[in-house]
Amino acid sequence: MQTGVVAGRPACAIRRATRTVAVVAMLAALWGCTSPQALAPDDPSDTRPTPRPGTPAPSQTTEVVAQSPESLLMAEYYQRMQNAMLGNGLMRQDVAPRDAPYSRWQLVENFVHVALYDEYTNQNGRFVAGMTPSRLRRWQAPVEMDIRFGPSIPLAQRTQDREGITAYAGQLARASGHPVRVVPDHGNFTVLVLNEDERRAAAPMLRDLVPGIDDSSVNAITQLPASTFCVVFAFSQGSESRYSRAVAIIRGEHPDRLRESCVHEELAQGLGLANDYPRARPSIFNDDEEFARLTRQDELMLQMLYDPRLRPGMTEEEVRPIAQVIASELMPDG
Repeated sequence: MQTGVVAGRPACAIRRATRTVAVVAMLAALWGCTSPQALAPDDPSDTRPTPRPGTPAPSQTTEVVAQSPESLLMAEYYQRMQNAMLGNGLMRQDVAPRDAPYSRWQLVENFVHVALYDEYTNQNGRFVAGMTPSRLRRWQAPVEMDIRFGPSIPLAQRTQDREGITAYAGQLARASGHPVRVVPDHGNFTVLVLNEDERRAAAPMLRDLVPGIDDSSVNAITQLPASTFCVVFAFSQGSESRYSRAVAIIRGEHPDRLRESCVHEELAQGLGLANDYPRARPSIFNDDEEFARLTRQDELMLQMLYDPRLRPGMTEEEVRPIAQVIASELMPDG
């Protein structure tokens, strides 16, 4: 049975989306317009239309269906959000900025908090934010990513996303030293690029992708609030700390820069860097939205995660002294 690291149930370890409610609230105040809460699918007052009956499942076909009015509204909303973040100097694309130095000690602290803590826990069938200690988790088998697009995703966007994800898989492989590649189908790490009604109708597909997935995990995806940009779920067998399956959800309505930032964070988190840590800088594993691409420090954390001196299932107490040795090798002058 596919079992996640949360509460030992056939659930997943939810790897948080890239954005916080605080950032969303700030942007809404800047716009003075539609609030994220008015669009959030878990809002009891939500009056948005339900997914259209018979919404096709994502496929590899070239057929494109019309984007729904609801999805078009979401696309406008996220374009405004991206514009506001860029206007405030966020979503930077430099990966080794001179204005964000870090020491060897900081690298160790950031690694421990990103790799050995969870951002969410499952409480009574709901995922609740709250950083909790965990164990080191990573893949043992090669990671094979297959990409599936909702039928309303334009062909040009599919091509752009496929090329970007393929290139990024190579970057993740080089940084971690672990095999990561994109395959045509039947991968163990599925990247779903879905528009709003496609995602809300995705329950049957999710149950097919991850046999034994529980209702709380399915609901977390199909009822994803608008304030959550993207998310990844990683699964293991039983009580193992080795991942065997992952599913990432990328909103198709995102404009290019925001979509790329989701890909960078969620796919890296799906390799085992599970948490967001507010003191990590420069890093995409930080909810302040300053950086949109995997930074050099993030690459070092991936290298540390897959160092053979560390093993899945290790606790912070076991990891920390080894991480200090590894960091001293990676940053001998730091």
